[in-house]
Parts: sequence; structure tokens; C-alpha cells
Amino acid sequence: MRVGAYRSEAMLIVAAAIWGFAFVAQVAGMEHVGPFTFNAARFVLGGLSLIPLLIILPRLQRVAPAKPKAKGLLLGSCLAGFFLFAGASLQQVGLQYTTAGKAGFITGLYIILVPMFALCWGQRAEAKIWFGAALCVIGLFYLSVREDFTVSYGDSLQLIGAGFWAGHVLMIGWLSPRFNPLHISILQFLVCGVVSWIVAFAVETPTWSGLWGASWSIAYAGFMSVGIAYTLQVIGQQHAPATRVAIIISLETVFAVLGGWLLLQEVLDEKAIYGCGLMLAGMIVSQLNFNRGRTRERKLLDSGAAGS
Repeated sequence: MRVGAYRSEAMLIVAAAIWGFAFVAQVAGMEHVGPFTFNAARFVLGGLSLIPLLIILPRLQRVAPAKPKAKGLLLGSCLAGFFLFAGASLQQVGLQYTTAGKAGFITGLYIILVPMFALCWGQRAEAKIWFGAALCVIGLFYLSVREDFTVSYGDSLQLIGAGFWAGHVLMIGWLSPRFNPLHISILQFLVCGVVSWIVAFAVETPTWSGLWGASWSIAYAGFMSVGIAYTLQVIGQQHAPATRVAIIISLETVFAVLGGWLLLQEVLDEKAIYGCGLMLAGMIVSQLNFNRGRTRERKLLDSGAAGS
């Protein structure tokens, strides 16, 4: 594996940790503002915080794309911003009705959805993907389905949102090798933030006092979760396939549970812990390389035959 690949994966792991603990900030912030107001403030803040980096980090900038590609950047970033808005909105609203830990694990289902959606582009899924998907579905049952066989409203929103997060990963996977990562990040964040503000003023009543009360949560979610973590994702995906990116950033589920336990005193019962374990196992199994040993053995045999 090249050094660049290691660096990319390290960036994605850091992003996953930031996102995992961001669930805590998202829950705390909604004690003062509504979900759309919170998202509007943090995404606009995150987008604006990156603008100085266009000057500070010129090495991230590439040759200016031709006019048709510039249009592709705008359209692609707007589409990425839409996926981001849909996923973040469903996640934020759902957090009002479920725990940060459960929300993190259910959101992590995008690791299975990414290769499934990739079938639309003619990319066939291996048997391990379907086995991992089965484990995740069973785990989701134990985590979210109640004794009366109903799923909570909050968990349902997180589950739908996972589909949009999967679409976002695939969209970024297409955009990041083609355009400047900072341009992609700034545009998608501002699109998401502006749309969130429109919805916030339509269905909520944003106030300065509420924003001030949630200022620390918005600052973390804006600067860290949006400005830094999403940009690390865009840069990291330049040297990693979408399916591998999905397994790495799914570690946010573990950090979400850890953050909820340490900072919000959230408790998962035995059934929920069992469900989390099955989902985590499914996420890992779906990305295991079962042919690595065979490939290595074949290389050793080939080298032996060549030397004889």
C-alpha cells in the first residue's frame, strides 16, 4: 500500500472520530435551537471557515478546470449538497427521538448501502456484501425494534437518512478525483446551509438567544464536524475507493456510542448491545478480503517456481 493510501485512511479515521463525538454536540445543541436552525448555522459556519484555506493551502488547489468542468463542479457540488442536506436533516430531527449511540449505529448502515447502490453503475456486489448486509439487518432488528414489533420514529428517520449518506459517499467518490477538494467542500456546505436556513425560517423560529445558547455545540459541529471532518473525507477519498471509505468512516458509530456513554450518560440495554455487535460485525465482514491469503500463497508459489 502506498504512503498516500495510508495517509488517506488516517484522514478518514480522524474524520470518523470527529463525526462520532459530533452526535453529542448535535443532541446538546437542540436544547436551544431547532434541528434545521442547528444544521443551517453549522454548515454555513463550516463552509465559510474553509474559504481562508484557499489561500493558506495553495498546494491543495489544482489547475483551473475548463468551462464545461466548472459547470460539472457546480452541478455536482449542488447535488452533493442536496444529499448532505437530506441526510443531515433526517439525522438531526431523528436525534430528538432516539439516542446518539443508536443514531450513530443506524447511520452506519450506509456501509452496506454504498456497494448496493453501486450496482446501479454496474458494480456487482460480492457474497460477503450480502452476508454483511444480513448481519446488519438482524442487528438493526435487535437495536431498534421494540417488543411490540414497532420501530421508533427517530430510528426510522436515521434509517432513511442512511440512504442519503450512502448517496453522498458515492457522489463525493465521483467528484473528489476530478475537482479541487476545497471547492467541493465549500460549495456543498453552503448549499446545504442555505437550504437549511430556508427550511428553518419556514418551520421554526430561529432566535439570537437560541443560537448563542447553542454556540459551543454549533462551533464544534461547524468547525470540526463540517469544516475539518468533511474536508478530510473529500481529500481522503482521492486515493481510496468508495467501498473502502465506507468501512473506515463507519467507525463513527463506535465513537458515537462512546461519546453518548461518556458525555450524555446514555445506556444501551443487553438487546441493544447485541444488535450493535451484529451491525458492527456485518460492517466489518462486508469489507474483509478473504482472498488475501490465497493471493499471497499464489505469489509465493509463483516466485518459488520462477527460482527453480
